Amino acid sequence: MALIDTLESAWYAGARSPWWTWPLMVPYSGVVRLRGWLYRSGVLRSVRLPVPVVVVGNLSVGGTGKTPLTIAMVEALRARGYRPGVVSRGHGGSQREPLLLGDAPDPAHVGDEPCLIHAGGAPVAVGRDRPAAARLLLDAGCNVLVADDGLQHYRLARDVEICVIDGMRRFGNRRLLPAGPLREPMSRLQRVDLRVCNGVAAETGEYLMQLRGGDVVALGDGRRQPLASFSGQQVHAVAAIGNPQRFFDSLRAVGIEVIEHAFADHHPFAAADLAFADDLPVLMTDKDAVKCQRFAQPNWWRVPVHAELPPAFIDALVQRIEASARD
Repeated sequence: MALIDTLESAWYAGARSPWWTWPLMVPYSGVVRLRGWLYRSGVLRSVRLPVPVVVVGNLSVGGTGKTPLTIAMVEALRARGYRPGVVSRGHGGSQREPLLLGDAPDPAHVGDEPCLIHAGGAPVAVGRDRPAAARLLLDAGCNVLVADDGLQHYRLARDVEICVIDGMRRFGNRRLLPAGPLREPMSRLQRVDLRVCNGVAAETGEYLMQLRGGDVVALGDGRRQPLASFSGQQVHAVAAIGNPQRFFDSLRAVGIEVIEHAFADHHPFAAADLAFADDLPVLMTDKDAVKCQRFAQPNWWRVPVHAELPPAFIDALVQRIEASARD
């Protein structure tokens, strides 16, 4: 975590990037540009499927809100009469071969984010071979596919690209990895179809997404109570997401006294990780709760959020899906 903290200070807080990141950024930049050119020129070929494919991703590493956006998009597309399915790489899981998630998926095998998306009722397929995983969704009757965290995975051809932007951190120092947080150059942003800004006022050409909370839910028995009921109390806050500080700040915003426990993104939780030497409540994100459910204690709570999107964004998305289906 110390190395991550050092890099994030350089990326987002104006600190100087460690000297060793500069020589590594040069070959990384070369590989990224070469790979993009190989796909654009047709030397490397993308696999095109017979249904529209919508890719959700970001330019920067870390959490920007892709998963809540994906869940909200699936719900909106269902409301418009589509049968959407989600394809994912399954980060944090051990599953290698393409797999369509069943009734009780194991996050250790298929990843935490696919389990969270699947819990909302969407068909989800995971696999390192994304086109092969996507075909499982076609067999399941899906007529539009959403690729979660797929902006840089060019092997699966896409009809609509959506870039999610962290409204607070934006693109940091705008440098490529590891000197900066970018997976691809800023110029890549000009080629996406839609841009979604998470959390604060969007810039021109971006749609604003707000993450809204509601009741917290006990992992053990499903009891619900308002998040504000913890106001004035001290709690352990657990987050293994791309930007844990966003979660901690959201708890403090309703007057909760937070003891922070930040873990690496997709951390494979064990009971010992949450064995705190007191009886204080433990609050965690939905993404972390799917991994802690099997050894949950009575005072552990998940804090669900849902993405609110402007109707104009859904209209623009559907228009592009319909246009691709006519091509």
